[in-house]
Parts: sequence; structure tokens; C-alpha cells
Amino acid sequence: MEPIKEPTPLVLVTSSPHMHCGLTIGKSMREVMLALVPAIIASVYYFRMSAAIVMVTCVVSAIVFETICNKVMHKPNTVQDGSAALTGLLLAMCLPASMPPLFAAMGSMFAIVVGKAVFGGLGCNIFNPAHIGRAILLASFPQQMTNWVLPATAAASDAVSTATPLAVMRATEKIWQAGGAASAAKLPDLTNLFWGNVGGSLGETCVPALVLGGLYLIYKKLIDWRIPVFYLVTVAILTGVYGTVMGYPSTFPLYHLFAGGLMIGAFFMATDWVTSPITKKGKIIYAIGLGVLTSLIRLRGSYTEGVCYSILMMNMVTPMIDRFVRNVSFGGGLKK
Repeated sequence: MEPIKEPTPLVLVTSSPHMHCGLTIGKSMREVMLALVPAIIASVYYFRMSAAIVMVTCVVSAIVFETICNKVMHKPNTVQDGSAALTGLLLAMCLPASMPPLFAAMGSMFAIVVGKAVFGGLGCNIFNPAHIGRAILLASFPQQMTNWVLPATAAASDAVSTATPLAVMRATEKIWQAGGAASAAKLPDLTNLFWGNVGGSLGETCVPALVLGGLYLIYKKLIDWRIPVFYLVTVAILTGVYGTVMGYPSTFPLYHLFAGGLMIGAFFMATDWVTSPITKKGKIIYAIGLGVLTSLIRLRGSYTEGVCYSILMMNMVTPMIDRFVRNVSFGGGLKK
């Protein structure tokens, strides 16, 4: 008689007790999309129809490829839960307004197929799907991914192509390091940087809109405050120390906080439920790791932006963090 085999668990969960917050996947996705509304409005205000075209293309393409993957893999249609639409929207926020629709659609394909489907679908992916799409696009089509345009509110003569604030900062740093007296005017205006009136990806504009959406998610308890807070604080400390040692202006950390994809990365990408640690201590370790990697790439790397790759790298170590930083089982911490 053959021994009875233990059934393979379908879902791996942490130790009991477990609580149900009453949120479904669909409702959670809609709440995140609602939190993105201020940033969406800001991007359309600054980049007009170009932003709208990129966002619609990414969302529709993501839904189409999600449907195709479900049919090919003989899985129930999950389009109605909104995860594909949210992935497409987040990807769009990582792209420049000048992105051709064909390349935006390809980014959605990479995000859904490579970022989700090959791992088994929603909940099984180890990487943030939107950033997988962005990373592959950047590696495959760097020219289209770095063709930045100034907002429509800028002068018409300047609204063709521009460097991102981080690229301008890198060029200014080289002048400082060479002993030149680069004027503060060469750096982007902090007010414009704060409000988003600068070149960059759709989600790199308007810090207040992104923070407002992030605070909404924290209020709704959809994300843990520890990840964005420790991430941003780590970047601020490391860039502040670096700037002080190098003799840069005291506002140097503010440029790194307001520029690039740090805000959307901290509130909307790094906090992805599937690809971030489960425990509170694990979230802090994860967030500090993000801050260290982002700062290293921005300050010493050849690429001026480090948010995307930092999140993908920390996604890889999330299972290890969950393994070594565990919650104490209910009653396990009681002294006998």
C-alpha cells in the first residue's frame, strides 16, 4: 500500500491569527487608481493630449494582453479585478509623454506577459510588473525612453526636447567637481520641480499630487507607511551627507527628493503588496535597502535615475527578507 502523500498547499501564508479587512482585489485596485487621479490630472495638465494618449494606450494594451494570457493559460478572466488596468496605468506614469503608442503598447505586453504571466499571474510575480515593462523598454529602446519634452506650460521654443532635472544635476555636479563655479541658475528651479513644471516621465511631475495619493493609500491602510517614509528618509540622509562632503548647496537633497521617479516609486511601486515584505521589520529593511541603492545609482552610477532598478533588485531579495524576518507565532513569544 502506497503511503498517503501530503497535498501541496495552494497558498503559503504567515502564522495565525489572520484578519480579513473586507477589501477585495477589485476594490483595492480601484482605490489605488483613485489615489493616482491627482497625478493623472497633473500629467494631463502639463503634457496635454500626449499624456492621455500614452495612458490610454498602456491601459487598453494591458487589458488586451491580460485577456490573451488568460485564454492561452486556460485561466479565468481576471480583467474585471482591475489589476491589468492598474499595471498599465502605473507603466504609463513611468514613460515620457513623447512615447510612441506602439512602444507604449509593447511596454504593456512586457509588463503583463514577462512581469506577471510567466510567474503564474497576479500574486505569483516576484517583480513589480510595471517596472519590468519600463526596464525592458529602456534596455530595448533607449532613444524613445529618454526623449523628454518640457510641459506645455513652457515656452514653445523650449518644448521640443529637454534633459531631465536629474541629468541637469549630474552635469552641474561635474562642473563643481572640476572646480567650476556653476551658478544655481543651471539647476532646475525648486518650485517648478516641486509642482512638476519640468521635463520627465508622466509620474515624475507634481510632488503634491503624488504625496496626496500616497497619503490616501496610507489612510485607507492599503500600504504601510514604513516603506515610503524610510525610503525617502534614507535617500534624504545619504544625498545630504554626500552633498555636504562634496561641498554642494544645502538644497542638494531636495533636488533628489523632488526629481525623478522617487515619489511615485516610494508610494505606488515599492509598496506593491505582492513584491514587498510581509513583516513590519522586513518592510523597514526593504525600504532602507531601496534608499541605499537609489542613492548609489544616482550619485555614483552612469545612469541618473535609480528608482526602477532599485525596486527590482529589492524585489529579488524580498523572499529572503520574509524568510529571515518572521512574525512571532500567536502565543510563541510568551515566557514559560
